[in-house]
Amino acid sequence: MDKLKQIFSNRWVKFSIATIVYTLWFVVWTGNLWWLLGLILIFDVYITKFLYRFIGQYNDKLKEKSKLYRSIEEWVSAIIFATVVASIIHIFIFQMYVIPSSSMEGTLLVGDYLYVSKVTYGPQMPNTPIAFPFVHHTMPFSKTGAKSYSEIIQRPYHRLKGLRQIERDDIVVFNFPAGDTVLLERQEKTYYDVLRYYQQQYGHTEGRRRLEQDFTIVARPVDKRENYIKRCVAIAGDTLSIVNGEVIVNGVKQREIPEKQHLNFVTTNAPISLTAFKNMGISEVSGAGLNYSMHLTEAEEKAVGEMRKVVARERYYDDLVNLDYFPNDTSYTWNIDNMGPLWIPAKGATIALNKQTWPLYRRAIAVYEGNTVEERNGEYLINGEVTTEYTFNMNYYFMMGDNRHNSADSRFWGFVPEDHIVGKASFVWLSLDPEKSFPSNIRWGRMFRKTK
Repeated sequence: MDKLKQIFSNRWVKFSIATIVYTLWFVVWTGNLWWLLGLILIFDVYITKFLYRFIGQYNDKLKEKSKLYRSIEEWVSAIIFATVVASIIHIFIFQMYVIPSSSMEGTLLVGDYLYVSKVTYGPQMPNTPIAFPFVHHTMPFSKTGAKSYSEIIQRPYHRLKGLRQIERDDIVVFNFPAGDTVLLERQEKTYYDVLRYYQQQYGHTEGRRRLEQDFTIVARPVDKRENYIKRCVAIAGDTLSIVNGEVIVNGVKQREIPEKQHLNFVTTNAPISLTAFKNMGISEVSGAGLNYSMHLTEAEEKAVGEMRKVVARERYYDDLVNLDYFPNDTSYTWNIDNMGPLWIPAKGATIALNKQTWPLYRRAIAVYEGNTVEERNGEYLINGEVTTEYTFNMNYYFMMGDNRHNSADSRFWGFVPEDHIVGKASFVWLSLDPEKSFPSNIRWGRMFRKTK
């Protein structure tokens, strides 16, 4: 044991270990040769100690002379070290995410705290590296929506190698694709939905002018858009259909998800308290008298239908047709329960451009892949050149919430590009019921539950 201690205390051994770890992590994994410059600093820390002689010694003398300086220096060093370590973990390994809404109910509940793995799909290097630590896009306590980042440096999309690719039915955290433009005073609504409403009311040009007059509009880079969590129901190259609420991919019905919910209307012959339904585990229920609406799993549908006072239970199916549904174009009459067939773009795949495909893929070509697009007299121009086809540069995914009638997902705003993927939701490490107080709010049975 003493011999091992002696070996590992040798400065050249320490330098060799640090060099190997640093090179594998920051040079090989990231594929960025500029990180090799960091080896100069490592060599100095363990071998030459040039910086210590000119800075470190002076710092040590100040600490000996002043207790106040020593105390401040220790706190500052600890904060910097913790910030650096936490930032590295956040970028390369994992991040925590709390469920803010009921779109994944009852697979994931409001108040579930998730471990989101960056390693599974490969961590994405920050597009916006200059940012206030531990803050997403807005400074804390800001009343004006002050940005927590600077766009002086904007890096192109680059993802490190992960353990595997996204698979169907994975629960995925991603940056909200339609969150590239935001109305600061009305962030619960997407900019494009509100713009569409204004243009329907006032016309194309006047609607846009009035919107810009009524709201503060900001643009956000990919990595600073809101984080969403949904289930990936179709991956790049798949053909998706939704028929009467059932997801069909490549002609095969999606596997059964026991916690998947649908909106139901329930009629009774006598009033039932909402508490009675909630005691059955039904969290989303409203109504009074003899008529109620609630989001139920198939097992809950059966249980509610067998209640003594229930005389009718009917699952809701959407029959609306409007511009709120993807592809937000009058040439398509899709809705959240009936959609498709829809091909999901795949990297390297080529599509023909025509009046059927243009509404479906125009935003992906223009916004997500950075091209200028135009339709002129039945011809399609990309970057100023007339073309009849387009080859995609990225993979795309179709995401849906398990709470099928209470989820804003790809059925409304379309595809999720691969450069928006944050990570895989791996397990629930803590779950707190927001409607209860401590300690009864802790859902002990959900802690360390794997997502599936």
